[in-house]
Amino acid sequence: MLLPPSSLLLAGEAIVDLVMRVPRLPGPGADLLADSAAVAVGGGFNVMAAAARQGMPVRYAGGHGTGPWGDLVRAALAAEGIDVLRAPDRDRDTGFDVVFVQPDGERTFVTSLGAETHPGGWQQVRAVPGDAVYLSGYGLVPSPATGYDAGLGEWAAALADGVLLFADPGPLVADIPAATLNAVLSRCDWWSCNQREAALLTGSPDPVSAARQLLARTRGVLVRSGPAGCVLATADAGTVTIPAPSVDVLDTTGAGDAHAGVFLAGLASGLDPYTAARRANAAAALAVTRDGPASAPAREELAAFLSTW
Repeated sequence: MLLPPSSLLLAGEAIVDLVMRVPRLPGPGADLLADSAAVAVGGGFNVMAAAARQGMPVRYAGGHGTGPWGDLVRAALAAEGIDVLRAPDRDRDTGFDVVFVQPDGERTFVTSLGAETHPGGWQQVRAVPGDAVYLSGYGLVPSPATGYDAGLGEWAAALADGVLLFADPGPLVADIPAATLNAVLSRCDWWSCNQREAALLTGSPDPVSAARQLLARTRGVLVRSGPAGCVLATADAGTVTIPAPSVDVLDTTGAGDAHAGVFLAGLASGLDPYTAARRANAAAALAVTRDGPASAPAREELAAFLSTW
């Protein structure tokens, strides 16, 4: 039996989000004025901040650049007490994305990759028993131009026994090569994705059916269904739908990241997967009531919210 993890190692990307609230998405050749705009650190930072705010020790194993975006990322990591394992890349800056948030809270991304995609050999990053490794699917998509997938899939698939592997494929799930996807899925302790991503992997739009199909390929599955909560599937407990609190949605950016970070922190504190997932649902619900990507609650705030649900 895998023991509860004691710390989180993020094998992903902390980047900068340029968040623009818009009345609608512009059509081809069109322009429109944003209702508001803000700059924030996001990407894998959202997961790390969510876990750290619940008291879980966190280390960032991804790349970061030299320039204004890299400076923002390092400052945000320091503010959350997150350790950085790599030195800055002196040849490029950290990447960024533009996030368009529509009135219903739905978001659309356009990403420009940077130093976070050039972390060097992953074999130099050591995960030890007791670590929970969060793996981002962005790092599994090969790209000669960026150096993505520089051995990350192989590194993750070969993690030592006693290391908990939690993978989230993200919106580029369909672009992950089948061999890499299968190797990571086979090693995963937890595979977490949203309903759209689960459908792309299984062909089933039903999250319960998709979770059961994914469970045949991995050890534990979380399929997030937005306001409906999530589906949890394990060999021991079967498949169960866990509801989420009803809230007024402002911005869904980072909700899945909050879910992942709080779920892992829950496992680290000794909670069973069902209870950890229920806490994660509550944290994601709180996150979508706020602007910005790294909007996961602190431990005390989450506890107070759970006491009313």
